[in-house]
Amino acid sequence: MHQIESVDQTAVSRQEVIGRVIRRLVPFAFICYVVAYIDRVNIGFAASVLQHDLGLTDAQYGYGAGLFFVGYFMFEVPSNLILERVGARRWIARILIGWGIVSMAMIFVWDVWSFYAARVLLGIAEAGFFPGIILYLTYWIPAADRARTGALFMMAAPVAIIIGAPISNRLLALHGVLGLRGWQWLFLIEGLPAVVLGIVALRALTDRPEDARWLTVRQREWLIQTMEAEKERRAAVGHTSISRSLRSGRVWLLCSVYFLNTIVTYGIFLWLPKMLTEAAGGRQSFTLSLLTTLPFAAALVAMFLVGRHSDRTGERKYHVAACAMTAAAGLVLAVVFRNNLWLMVLSFTLSQIGQRSVQGVFWAIPPIFLGGTAAAACIGLINAIGNLGGAVGPSLMGALRQATGSYSQGLLVLASVLVVETAIVISLRLPARDK
Repeated sequence: MHQIESVDQTAVSRQEVIGRVIRRLVPFAFICYVVAYIDRVNIGFAASVLQHDLGLTDAQYGYGAGLFFVGYFMFEVPSNLILERVGARRWIARILIGWGIVSMAMIFVWDVWSFYAARVLLGIAEAGFFPGIILYLTYWIPAADRARTGALFMMAAPVAIIIGAPISNRLLALHGVLGLRGWQWLFLIEGLPAVVLGIVALRALTDRPEDARWLTVRQREWLIQTMEAEKERRAAVGHTSISRSLRSGRVWLLCSVYFLNTIVTYGIFLWLPKMLTEAAGGRQSFTLSLLTTLPFAAALVAMFLVGRHSDRTGERKYHVAACAMTAAAGLVLAVVFRNNLWLMVLSFTLSQIGQRSVQGVFWAIPPIFLGGTAAAACIGLINAIGNLGGAVGPSLMGALRQATGSYSQGLLVLASVLVVETAIVISLRLPARDK
């Protein structure tokens, strides 16, 4: 420990090394996640025309949107274990190319069953990307900097909505060009960047700090020693074996927290464009697509500020709890102001500020007490089980919408889910500095 501190003080500047690592790895991971998220949720922008052309009911659309996470669930843990063994460079490249091809192939869906199958296959193809990047960053980023770094990476999700809305609407306007429907152009063009990024990943990513020739020798040695010291501390107070980790109540509590959070995330994401379109009287316009991006633009700023504050204070769980309650309040206000488009958008803005800010802080929690292969398996497990909520949320919203003719009941149920999430995360027992 004293040797590491000495190197920190005399050989390198900590902030210089961490800054260099972030600048090298995070922007590329960010771009990949933007593309991943657009491919995952672009059916939300195409919902109305897709339902019309394929003859889908609200319930069928919601169910199909959620099926993505069934395929995703099945391959999350195996994918992270493979990444741990073969390295992030080759495995992330494989994932990117695979999901890009499947996303483009969605132009061939023709009815409800082919839609269901395509969504499951897309989930299988994309499985492992997000938890793989989270695991990958634990090789490079010390614990004290992870919430901020995670927030920088996860800001890709709201950015995907911000740029995805106007781009998707432009692509939908290509309806009839070369005999393709607008939604076919959307899937074809938005799937292509993932294939390109997969090829680029083979050169852009470096597997481990030991391989980082873009760091100086001293910087590389400091980073290797720092990450090894953290690994030793986790081994002393936490779990490094898979079997022991799977018996940990904290792991399963984190699974439940992320499951509940994801119910809300995708219950909103995959219905928000349609909700706002109907609130605007059914009129599609470029202005409306820009209005849809407002909640996610505000969330970008909040994610960074909340992540930075969590890193500065070393506190995790109460940050997550406060963000979840903020999101719940926003959903309740969206029901109250459901007849006023502008106030409804502001309510969803408050909701997304809370909802998206959960992410960066939440994913700084598992590495506190998980290390080695256990971290690979359990981060994959938390993300896999958590993302099953992505199958529940859209389906729940669709079923309640079809049964009641309104979105209000669905939004209130999602707000209640966030209250339960808050109670669970507060119950977590973490080391003193990371509560």
